[in-house]
Amino acid sequence: MSSREPLVVVGDVLLDEDIEGEATRLAPDAPAPVVDVTGNQRRPGGAGLAALLAARGGRDVVLVTALGDDPASDAVRRSLRGRVRVVELPLHGTLPVKTRVLAGGRPLVRIDRGGGDPGEPDGTVRDALERAGAVLVADYGRHTAGAVREHLAAVAPKVPVVWDPHLKGDAPVPGVRIVTPNAAETRALCGGTGDSLRDYAERGTELAERWRVATVAVTLGERGVLLTRPGDSTPMLVPAPYRARGDSCGAGDCFAAATVAALADGALPEEALQRAVTEAADFVAEGGAGNAALWRRGTGTHRPAPAGTDAFALAERVRAEGGTVVATGGCFDLLHAGHVGLLESARRIGDCLIVCVNSDESVGRLKGPGRPLSPLADRIRVLAGLGSVDAVAVFDGDTPSELLSRLRPDVWVKGGDYSAEDLPEAGVLSGWGGQAVVLPYLDGRSTTKLARRAAEAATPVRPPGR
Repeated sequence: MSSREPLVVVGDVLLDEDIEGEATRLAPDAPAPVVDVTGNQRRPGGAGLAALLAARGGRDVVLVTALGDDPASDAVRRSLRGRVRVVELPLHGTLPVKTRVLAGGRPLVRIDRGGGDPGEPDGTVRDALERAGAVLVADYGRHTAGAVREHLAAVAPKVPVVWDPHLKGDAPVPGVRIVTPNAAETRALCGGTGDSLRDYAERGTELAERWRVATVAVTLGERGVLLTRPGDSTPMLVPAPYRARGDSCGAGDCFAAATVAALADGALPEEALQRAVTEAADFVAEGGAGNAALWRRGTGTHRPAPAGTDAFALAERVRAEGGTVVATGGCFDLLHAGHVGLLESARRIGDCLIVCVNSDESVGRLKGPGRPLSPLADRIRVLAGLGSVDAVAVFDGDTPSELLSRLRPDVWVKGGDYSAEDLPEAGVLSGWGGQAVVLPYLDGRSTTKLARRAAEAATPVRPPGR
C-alpha cells in the first residue's frame, strides 16, 4: 500500500468512559459496593478505537463515521484530531456513551446512554473509499456500515476489506476478504451450543457461504482464531502465542485493525491473522484500551510498524517523541534461530528496531558465488513479518556506514564474539553520540552451515557395490 492509499475504517464510534477506583466496603442502604473514585478516562471506542490502533506506526488512516453536535461527539473529535482523518456522516441524535465503573481494575457495572441514526453519506465518503488501499468495517450495530453499504459493495472487489460484524448490525457485503465474528456471534447466527473446534469450523464455513465472502475468521479467545472458507471442511487454526492476562476491552478492535493493516501490506490471510493474533495478545497483556500510554501523545510507546514503513521517517518520529532508535544489520540470508534471538533482544533495548539489510550485490561480494540464497525482496518480506522488526532499510555497500549516517540510530547492535570497538561502524556512530553494542549470539547457527548441511543432505547416496 503506497502512502497515497490510506487505510479507511468505516463504522460506529462510541465514547468510552472508565471511572476507576477502589471498593473496600458496601453501601449501608443496599448490598452494593461503594467505589472511591481515583481516576476518570474518556476515549473513542468502537470504530474510533480501531482507527487509532490502525494508525499506530504512522499509517495514514481515514475514519468514516457518524458524529453529531453533542458533547460526546465533540470529545471524540478532539481525541482523534491529529491522529486520523475523519470523514463525517450526520448523526441524528447523540453519540452513544459507554461508562464502565472499575474497582481494582475489574469492571463492576457498565452504563450505556445516548444513541442516534446516521444520515446519508455525501461525495466525500465515496471519494475516501475509492482512494482506499484497504478497508476495515468496524460494525457496532449503529448502522453506519448500512448507510454506506452501496459504496462498500463497490470497493470490496478491488481492495482488501475486513468486516468485524455485530449481531445488531448489517451483513457483510459479498466479496469481503475476511469477516471476523467471535465465538458467541457465530453461535447466535448459526444456532447450536457446541463449543468444539469442529462446531466452530462448521459455523464459519456456513457463514462464509451465506455471506459469499472469501474467508471467515472465528475468534476464540485464548484458543486463537479459526480460519474457514466456503466449501472447505479443513480450517486453519492460528493459536494465540501465549495466554494474555489483562483487560480484554478493545482486543477485538486491535485484532481487526492488525488484520486489515497486514492485508494492506500485502500479506496473505493466514499471515495477516498470525500477526493480528500476536498483536491482540500483546494489547491485552499491556492493559487493553484502558492502558493510559495508548492515549498519551508523544510517549515513546510504539507498536510494530507495517512492512512498507519508511525507516527514516520512523527514526525521526521516535526521536521526536523522546524514544530510543535501535538498528542492526546483516545479510539475513536464510533466517535462522540465531537471527531471531538477536532481533528480539535488540528490540527490547529501545522503542523501535530498524534492520539494515545488504542488497543482493552486497551479499554476493561478501559471501561469494551463489549467494544470496534468498533474493532481497524475500529477505525483506521475512524480516518485516517479525514482530520484533519495525522497519527495514537496504544498503549496497560492504558496510552500512552511509545508511547509518542518514538513520542516526541511538544504538547499533551486532551479534558475535567481538568487541564493540572492533565494529567498522563504531567510528561513524560517534558523530552523533550513538553507541555500538554486541549481544550474545546462539552458537553454531549460521546461514553457511545451514546451506552446507542442505547440500550434503541433497547429495545422492550411491548404492553399495557400484
